[in-house]
Amino acid sequence: MLSRTADHLYWMSRYTERAENTARMLDVNYNTALLPQSQEAAVLGWQGLLSISELLPSYQAKYGQIVAKDVMEFMLSDESNPSSIISCLRSARENARAVRGSLTTEVWETQNQTWLEIQKMIKKVEFKRDPGKLFEWVKFRSHLFRGVTVGTMLMDEALHFMRLGTFLERADNTARLVDVKFHALHNEFFGGNSVDQEYDFYHWSSILRSVSGFEIYRKVYRDIIRPERVAELLILRADMPRSLHASLNEVVSNLAMVANEHSAGTQRRAGKLLSELQYGSINEILANGLHAFLTQFLDRVNELGFNISKDFLVPSQ
Repeated sequence: MLSRTADHLYWMSRYTERAENTARMLDVNYNTALLPQSQEAAVLGWQGLLSISELLPSYQAKYGQIVAKDVMEFMLSDESNPSSIISCLRSARENARAVRGSLTTEVWETQNQTWLEIQKMIKKVEFKRDPGKLFEWVKFRSHLFRGVTVGTMLMDEALHFMRLGTFLERADNTARLVDVKFHALHNEFFGGNSVDQEYDFYHWSSILRSVSGFEIYRKVYRDIIRPERVAELLILRADMPRSLHASLNEVVSNLAMVANEHSAGTQRRAGKLLSELQYGSINEILANGLHAFLTQFLDRVNELGFNISKDFLVPSQ
């Protein structure tokens, strides 16, 4: 396969996954903002959302003060923001169009229809009255894309590069979400009275819902929501679909399927990172510092993405 073709397939999947992740975070922040809370806590929630995507400086340069309405617009429909939902879906569609011949008709039509419909939906005023519907739609279209991909694509290199992009992006996003949310909630919302405990419950549950993990947590732990167990579920559980462990499992297996004579070092880095998740324990991670662990993880995932580009794709500039 031509490296340019692999590059388009890889980034098509990354942008689609990024759009879904952004929709998940916006949905959770929107619902959390409806809870009784101080103005300062509400602002910190929206600030954390921008921090996850490293967009706080860009937002402040354009909008200044953090206001929920402006953050929603910036992350949803602002085409000057390359990580907004509309920008991600446009980039996914453009990458799909560039390799139309490598995709099945169903995959191409799914991407193209998503792009055409999101433009119509954003122009309407309905989504402003109930943005949750739009966020659910974005998640549904991402699910549809993955399902159509697995259900119709030949199981060759094209599919493996698409899966590689999806799960590398998912690992990056989950790590950012856990890092920012845990740091903020630990500092701001832990307390001894019943009001604080109730507030904690809704925020921990919102983190789980943002990765479709609330029902899974109840099934696995059958207990009240505890921060250390939320961390364990989202980092170390291989059977949790959006965990770091599950994402790295997919990255390593798909890397093995496209391996070439230049990729041994990249495979070794990915395998080493996976082994730390396989044999690590949440008590060790918390003892050494969750923020330090996740910061290092993100650095290594970014390095892994750079090496994948160098070994297989169009070289990064």
